Amino acid sequence: MGKGRVRRSAAFQWLVGCASLALASMPLHAQTPPTDPSQLDPSAPLDPMPDLGVEWPDMNQPDPEPPPEVEAVEPEAAAKATEEAAEQVEDATAARSYRWTISGLEGIAEAPDIRLGFDERSVLEGDRNKEANAAQIDRRARADADLLAELLRSHGYYDASVEPTIDAAGQQLHVQLAAIPGPLYRFESVELPGLDQAAGQEAASLRSAFGIKGGDPVVAQQVIDAGVALQVALGERGFATAKVGEQDIVIDHEAQTARLILPVTPGPIARFGQISVSGEPPFSSRHVQRIARFRPGDRYEQSEVADLRRALIATGLISSVEVQQVPRDEGQVIDLAVKLEPAPMRTIAGEVGYGTGEGIRAEASWQHRNLFNPEAALTVRGVIGTQEQLGAVIFRRNNWLRRDQVLNAQALASHVDRDAYEAKTLSLSGGFERQSNFIWQKKWTWSLGAELVATDERDTIEATGEPRRRTFFIAALPGSLGLDESNDLLNPTTGFRLLGRLSPEISFQGGTFPYARMQVDGSAYHPVSETVVVAGRVRLGTILGAQRDDIAPSRRFYSGGGGSVRGYGYQRIGPRDVDNDPIGGRSLAEFSLEARIRQNAFGGNFGVVPFNDGGTLSTDAMPDFKDWQIGVGIGARYYSSFGPIRIDIGTPLNRQQGDGRIAVVVGLGQAF
Repeated sequence: MGKGRVRRSAAFQWLVGCASLALASMPLHAQTPPTDPSQLDPSAPLDPMPDLGVEWPDMNQPDPEPPPEVEAVEPEAAAKATEEAAEQVEDATAARSYRWTISGLEGIAEAPDIRLGFDERSVLEGDRNKEANAAQIDRRARADADLLAELLRSHGYYDASVEPTIDAAGQQLHVQLAAIPGPLYRFESVELPGLDQAAGQEAASLRSAFGIKGGDPVVAQQVIDAGVALQVALGERGFATAKVGEQDIVIDHEAQTARLILPVTPGPIARFGQISVSGEPPFSSRHVQRIARFRPGDRYEQSEVADLRRALIATGLISSVEVQQVPRDEGQVIDLAVKLEPAPMRTIAGEVGYGTGEGIRAEASWQHRNLFNPEAALTVRGVIGTQEQLGAVIFRRNNWLRRDQVLNAQALASHVDRDAYEAKTLSLSGGFERQSNFIWQKKWTWSLGAELVATDERDTIEATGEPRRRTFFIAALPGSLGLDESNDLLNPTTGFRLLGRLSPEISFQGGTFPYARMQVDGSAYHPVSETVVVAGRVRLGTILGAQRDDIAPSRRFYSGGGGSVRGYGYQRIGPRDVDNDPIGGRSLAEFSLEARIRQNAFGGNFGVVPFNDGGTLSTDAMPDFKDWQIGVGIGARYYSSFGPIRIDIGTPLNRQQGDGRIAVVVGLGQAF
């Protein structure tokens, strides 16, 4: 690699020379090793003094006259010259500030990438805040000149040279790196020997995956990326035992071209064989095969093996997975040997919180995630609060019968005391579902279940305000279907979501009557710039087949709060009784509109969200779209590695009696 010459100004050469002189004049302290006393003879004569080759002067002779061209120097002038020289030496060894610039990259397309790589590795930039004298700055300039020339060559400019210049301007030095890129070298030919002969019909698509062809610039990183892409493409097209050799690039400086040779040994197209399992927990090969997205006999795809590894980790029962390929039948079949390392099976969790309208609430749970192998979890959960007490036992089996399908069952006893109602409830429920999780966001989700409820509930008669208590026995078949076209589960910035819920129910209270609860939620996300996303949400709900007064208070619709209309208290929107307590309704309509503005300050991890929410609740089967209650406010977001943490502060625009002026909501993820 050729190095650029360093051109220095006369002043800078003097500073560097003075710095070197000052360093050379520093005394060196060395310790002479002691000589063995046994080798010394005190009576031995001394060695003669070395002859310097200069005769001793005759002290009787008079001093010679000075040459006529040399004038005697006055003592004051000599002292001043010595002082100035000392100041120059001190100035050269003193720490100095500097600035640096690069020129010559303006006319090349790769300049931004070259400059980015240079800034990341530059000594001048990295040591800018470190004290340095003129000589040290000179070394940094020459090192960065070599770096810039190397970066230019890595982008195809193989005749590049860089000349650093340093000028002294007062107390600051100016370092300039003048680059001369030269011509851009291009590939004359790209050869992948072995690919066409062995890959057959797949050769054309594999060559396309490699991406580099004759006439392309000789860029080192692109060649590396192309080799990785080819290896991935081979694995995706069934070549499980494929090998990509060492690349060989021959540069022709005279023709300003290059020749790339990359040998490839694809091997046969393979198919998946059998799965064997070892280690803990004791998953059977049948269960691991159920989790896999492939079946024996399917064409081998490397991404499916990576997906299986991730899916096993996602169970929460495994800390690490090793999947080893075991070729057989001359590489035409690939068996997989899966070795599992267990993760902790038991979890104890707890939380304490407070919510407006919900009071103080503390929750604790114990879970064994593999009580019944494989993946059958048992959870015991309890809640103690000022307005809620609950105990539940939950059974959940993941990957039941097929991947991502969950079987669950729950037995629950609870006591809830809200402004709207008081309920003492026993329930048994069960069902199966397919839902998104933090690792796999699914396009289609669904659930189907059954529920038996016995609940003793207290509410008030709307007309008189008299309290009453009734016992309801309810059987329900709840189900849901969702479509998710958004780009992120917790922080969507584009796309939309639709979710519909339907729960046919039969109530046994004062007779037997059926009714149906239906709700539809939709949301959309649209980026208007790199830092601003406009998001909107709509919710519609109705209960058909029964009057509001016949429906158990806990099964009615309510509106208001952090997951509904921000600015209003929990369940505080809609009709109220004579005591100003909410009574719930049969129909519901809500909307939310917000601008999610992400700030570039502090690494782009913070944002602000102005929002406008609205809701209406009616005792009729259809919402009253003329009677809206509106809340506005602003929120703050911290974008953590696992999702945004939100704080929303809202205020109601048309407050009713008993509504607070502000309401605060804290949560994980966006509001919708």
